[in-house]
Amino acid sequence: MVKMYLVIKLRSFFVLSGVFTLNILFYGCNDNGSTNLAVHYSPTPYSYDVPTHFPQMILPVSNSPTFEGVALGRKLYYDSILHPWNLKSCSSCHFQEFGFSTPGVNVLPHVNLAYNSKFLWNGRISNSLEDAMRFEVREFFGTDVSKLQNSAVYPSLFFKAFGSSYINHERIEMALAQFLRSIVSGNSKFDRFLRHEENLSLSEMMGFTIFNSEKGDCFHCHSLPLMTDGQLHNIGLDSVFVGSDLGFFLSSGNPADKGKFKTPSLRNVLTRSSFMHDGRFSTIDEVINHYNNDVKLSNSLDPIMTKPGKEFGLGLTPFEIHNLKAFLNTLTDTTIFTNPLFGKP
Repeated sequence: MVKMYLVIKLRSFFVLSGVFTLNILFYGCNDNGSTNLAVHYSPTPYSYDVPTHFPQMILPVSNSPTFEGVALGRKLYYDSILHPWNLKSCSSCHFQEFGFSTPGVNVLPHVNLAYNSKFLWNGRISNSLEDAMRFEVREFFGTDVSKLQNSAVYPSLFFKAFGSSYINHERIEMALAQFLRSIVSGNSKFDRFLRHEENLSLSEMMGFTIFNSEKGDCFHCHSLPLMTDGQLHNIGLDSVFVGSDLGFFLSSGNPADKGKFKTPSLRNVLTRSSFMHDGRFSTIDEVINHYNNDVKLSNSLDPIMTKPGKEFGLGLTPFEIHNLKAFLNTLTDTTIFTNPLFGKP
């Protein structure tokens, strides 16, 4: 026996679409207590705001973005319901006000992830952002899907996003991926320079020249405009590798991968206080000094670190370092720190 009820809900202001909507939902309540949603499924296609100087964003055909999907992913991102004991959410380690990272901790920022194909410092997860979210949901959090299924709000939100109130790990991962693709950082001073909207100062331009030359040799791994090549490198932090310092070798088993870690983006780099996979450096000066004077040799050291003339470091002068830091400061994009579209709903 099925009893039918008509429920009218006035949704609160929907930030992502910017309109008020009136939803009429029909609930069919079965004798076993389960709920079937019979509302019309009509998602609104979502277009990511990609800067004109950025590469084309490649989207999986199996997870086309919608306003409803992005909004669901955003809610999940800030909800500790993903954790079995409600102890933490994605935002517990990735704070918007700190560029979706954590101050003083070596957390890779959740920014421009749409362009990534390797994830985590040691590159253990590869391919799509959905694959990265599969790790987060199933391994890192160990999400109990039944908690979402039995919640008062999530079945209807999943229906609006995916056309079904049935919740599983895959749909959680798809929604999170849709939201994370929306977090695009592309409005730093350097971005505006690339778009011919703003000029760099003399010091900043001199720093850019060093960055983008064989002298500074930064551009090979921190390529424009994303400021990362997204690949894995051994940059000479150690000459002997044990434990987590083995890097990608722990996944590949190939000795050539010892000490290889993901190249982090340099966007907002001067707002951070923890650098490298293990957070061994706390200032950008320590990072520059490593490349300038302290690269350690090993059999797996990236060839880019041992090019002719760089056997004893970069040899940057204090004046050149000053200018390089001035350029790095132009990579700060504070708009993502406060954009309400990325904040807690």
